[in-house]
Amino acid sequence: MRKVLLALILVGCGVVSYALHVECVGNAVLLPNDGDTLFLFENNPEIKSKIGVIDWYRLPDTTTAVLSGTDYLYPEYGEGYAIKVDGTWEYFWVFDYDSLRLQVDDITAELTCENTELTLEGNIPTMQYHDVAGKLCTYSRLCHVIYLDKQWGSDGWIDSTAVAETPLQTTITVGASPVATDFTIVDQLAVLLELSGDSLRTLVYDPVAIKAHPQAIVTTRPNERSNEVERPIDPETLIRRSAPLEVEFKANALNAEYYTWKLYQGSEEFLTRNEAQHKYTFEEPGNYRATLEMSNSHGCTCQSEDFEISVSESMLMVPNVFTPNGDGTHDEFRVVYRSLKEFHCWIYNRWGHLVYKWDDPAKGWDGTIHGKPAAEGAYYYVIRALGTDADMDYMSKPKYSKKLKKGELPMGVYQLSGDINLLR
Repeated sequence: MRKVLLALILVGCGVVSYALHVECVGNAVLLPNDGDTLFLFENNPEIKSKIGVIDWYRLPDTTTAVLSGTDYLYPEYGEGYAIKVDGTWEYFWVFDYDSLRLQVDDITAELTCENTELTLEGNIPTMQYHDVAGKLCTYSRLCHVIYLDKQWGSDGWIDSTAVAETPLQTTITVGASPVATDFTIVDQLAVLLELSGDSLRTLVYDPVAIKAHPQAIVTTRPNERSNEVERPIDPETLIRRSAPLEVEFKANALNAEYYTWKLYQGSEEFLTRNEAQHKYTFEEPGNYRATLEMSNSHGCTCQSEDFEISVSESMLMVPNVFTPNGDGTHDEFRVVYRSLKEFHCWIYNRWGHLVYKWDDPAKGWDGTIHGKPAAEGAYYYVIRALGTDADMDYMSKPKYSKKLKKGELPMGVYQLSGDINLLR
C-alpha cells in the first residue's frame, strides 16, 4: 500500500519493569493495564530473576511455589505469577503474541459520507486474565488503520496518509477519505514487538465523501497605495473593507459535483451561483454573508461556514501640507480615502492658474509643474468625489441641486476646497 512510519514508544520489559525484580528473555514488551503489569512475548515466554535463585508462585495461590530456587521461569499463556522480595509481593501476567494473532478470513469496507466502516470476518483473540483479587480483566487491544487522504496546504491539496488509532474489534470505524484508497489494519501489539508483515488489507474503494476547503479571497488593486484605508492585508480575512470590494469565492472541493453559492445582505438573499469558483464585486456599503453548499451523486452533502463581509461607508480626508523633498515621507499631496467610485482633483497656484489635475484617488501631486519643482508656498485645491454609498437616484432630483447650493451635501457626495502648503 505505502510505507508509513508510526511514531510509537516501544517499551522493552528488560529495560523498564516498574521496579520488578524480574526481566524478560527474548523479544518482549511491557503493557501496563490499570496498575497491573503484563508481559507480552513474541513467542516462547521466558522470564529471568534479577536477584538469582528465587521461588515462583502462580496466582491466585501464593502459598505454594510452582518453582523453587531457580533463576528462570517458563510461564504459561495468560497466567499470573508472583515473587516475594524482602517481604513484598510482586505480581505479573504473561502472554505470547503467537496465541493472539488475528484469525481473519476476510475484511470489507462500507463507505459513507461521514466515515468508513470496516468489518473483520473471523476471530480476534482477547487478552484476559484474573487479577490478584480474582477479578476477570481485559487488556484493550488497539490497531492502526492506514489509508490515503488529502490535506490542504499553502499550495492546495496535497497527498497525505491518515493513521487512525482505534480499538481492535470486528467492526472498526474510521474517517472518510475523498480519494480512492485501500485500508490497512495493523495490530498495535505487532508494532510494539516490531514485527513486520502482520497486517490486514482491503481492496481499493472509490470515494463517496466530499472534502472541501472553501475560500473567500479579496482581490487587491494593482499598485495599491497606502492612502486608501481598509483595503485587505490578509486576503482570507474579511472584516471591514473599502469598496469596490472584489471577492473571489473558491470551493476547493474534492469529490463534489454540484455547487450552490448564496450571497446575502442582512437576511435577504440577493444572488445564487452554481459554479465551484466565481467572483463578485461589492459596490454598496453594508454587511454581507456568503454560504456554499456542495453535493454529489452519492447523496453526500457539505456546507461551508459563513463568510462575513463588511463593506465600509465612504470617507475622504485632505492634508494641509506636504514636503516633496525626496525623504520618503509626505513626498506627494495625496488624500486619505475609502469606498470612492469617482474622484477629481484640481490644483491652482496663487494666481488661479491650473497647475495639475488627476482623477485617481490612489495617486497624487508630486509637487512639480511640467516636470520642474514647484515653488514653495500655498496652493489651492478643488475636489469633487462620489462614494459608493451615494444615492444616484436622489442626485437626479431637483431638491438635490437646491441642497448643494445651500452647502448641504448628502452621504457619499464630496465637494471640498482649500489650501495645501508645499514645503521643501
